[in-house]
Amino acid sequence: MTATAEVPLVVDLDGTLTPTDTLLESLIKLVKQSPLNLVWIAWWLLKGRARFKESVAQKVEISAAHLPYRQALVDYLIQQKSAGRRVILATAAHRSIAEAVSEHLGLFDAVLATEHDNNLKSASKLKAIRAKVGNEFAYAGDCAADLPIWNAATAAILVCVSPTTASRLNASVPIERSFPEESGGIAVWLRALRVHQWSKNLLLFVPLLTAFSFFDAGKLFSVLVGFIAFSLAASATYIANDLLDLENDRAHPRKRSRPFASASLPITHGLIVASLALTIAAALALMVSPGFAQLLLLYLVITSAYSWFLKEYVIIDVIVLSLLYTLRILAGSVASGIPISSWLLAFSVFIFLSLALVKRCAELMTLGELGKDATQGRDYRVTDLSVIWPLGVGAALCSVVIFGLFISDGATRARYATPDLLWLVAVGLIYWLTRLLIKTSRGEMNDDPIVYAVKDFGSRVTVLGLITLMLTAHFLTLGG
Repeated sequence: MTATAEVPLVVDLDGTLTPTDTLLESLIKLVKQSPLNLVWIAWWLLKGRARFKESVAQKVEISAAHLPYRQALVDYLIQQKSAGRRVILATAAHRSIAEAVSEHLGLFDAVLATEHDNNLKSASKLKAIRAKVGNEFAYAGDCAADLPIWNAATAAILVCVSPTTASRLNASVPIERSFPEESGGIAVWLRALRVHQWSKNLLLFVPLLTAFSFFDAGKLFSVLVGFIAFSLAASATYIANDLLDLENDRAHPRKRSRPFASASLPITHGLIVASLALTIAAALALMVSPGFAQLLLLYLVITSAYSWFLKEYVIIDVIVLSLLYTLRILAGSVASGIPISSWLLAFSVFIFLSLALVKRCAELMTLGELGKDATQGRDYRVTDLSVIWPLGVGAALCSVVIFGLFISDGATRARYATPDLLWLVAVGLIYWLTRLLIKTSRGEMNDDPIVYAVKDFGSRVTVLGLITLMLTAHFLTLGG
């Protein structure tokens, strides 16, 4: 069917104009304000769907400017609007959200939405549409709930509709346009789970390395199971963090393309996968030992606190990140049954504090290049670089000094065949840390420093060389 100016075009919002669910986003934002709001949510549900949405809308505001939109559909609406066609937004979302979207896009001649006791969905929406434009209209929707409206419409516009739903559409209703779903498949989920970030959990193997017990099959297996448990738990927290930080991510130049921020993946799918990952992680942790499970729980508590509020405080966020890295080494110690020295713990706190500060420097440099003054959702300003840079350098040098004290310790000299060879490791650390700082100053640090080190050829060679030197110092007696 060819669209004409005489047939109004009615457009749904959630899942159609925007691929996200504004009600779910509102609930997540509400819970982010305070987990105690879960009690209010349960109470509001008893009032009915319309009153529930109104209560939520009174507490939180969704930024229409930061919502992801289906650009192909928006372009089509602009084309139809330019041709003189009436375009109307009809949604089950609360009127405050619908009005904000209408004002932002500047496309709609009228807005029909949920308000007071009228939840504008399915039959109620059809009744409101007929009251506004009559019986002749084209409707753009996305799911089975839209079938009563499609079947009553003059024409249907299908937006990312499943084959099952499409097959239920009345054959007498002509399809004006169809916008197929763009699926990223497994690649999108790998990004959402941040599988590349699992490299951080290799820190669990550090006690095995420092104790030179990597040939002990039993210990190696326990740490491997622990690595999988931590990785799955980390992925669950990444998903939770992304869902809690949707609006801030959408305002970020790089993070806006994340799967949940861009709505490439539905929020409901994220909640399901995160829950499943946590369940498997808990089972694997208990398989290792109750003590390891307790450390994993502590990791989740600290990570959750970081996601909820700690990341909003300047410097506290980087300290927490350095402690989370150190916690991984402690977890590896518990999993393998190998005690770790206070030297290693102190070294890890400072080196990871340095790397966390490097990450903040990289983010602030990017913002500065874009002409922005401060981060969104974090208490950092571009002018803070004058303090964070030297602090990062100082933390890096502190880690090297601690490593030097470790070399001079009597226990170290008794344990290594050629302990003085470890000074070359100290020199290598200075080179590697300085190289990361220089890469950051050049604007080449576009990822977490640990992840960057895994991807970067120069870093891989350097770290491999340092490990080789440590092994040589332990096993081989050199010189007189």
